[in-house]
Amino acid sequence: MPTIFSHALIPLAAGAALGRRRVAPAIALAGAALAVLPDLDVIGFRLGIGYESQWGHRGFTHSLVFAALVAGMFALFWRRARSPDAALFLFASMALHPLLDMLTDGGQGVMLLWPFDTTRWFLPWQPIRVSPIGGRFFTTRGLETVWSELLLIWLPALVLLWLAQRHRRARR
Repeated sequence: MPTIFSHALIPLAAGAALGRRRVAPAIALAGAALAVLPDLDVIGFRLGIGYESQWGHRGFTHSLVFAALVAGMFALFWRRARSPDAALFLFASMALHPLLDMLTDGGQGVMLLWPFDTTRWFLPWQPIRVSPIGGRFFTTRGLETVWSELLLIWLPALVLLWLAQRHRRARR
């Protein structure tokens, strides 16, 4: 998995690139929180739930169905998320999490299509180093992960944000 920092960056950068009129800052922040949410499934390791289980890491919480259910719950209970654009932004924020995980070079893949299919998927190209879980993050291996994310996630996101802001300024 990419680090939680990179998962959260995508909705924040997208919200900023689209602008406050299209994505309210509160929605962008909620999107960042939802982008991190699927990795709460690592609690399963402490509860004895195996990685390979549909209830384990990168299981049901990494599915498009789970992303749709959570975004739908936000839209149901939070007035700001009731517009179709806000609900779609929240869904996309959460759905990008498993897609980023599918670009990593480790783990057992992602149950993207759960509950219809419990196959664990990776994308054919896996350029992002998988993040070590727990205290092992602060090692050379963790630094390799951060470096790969800076090059492959942060830099492109920041360039797109910069371009979007230049475009908006040019239109004014």
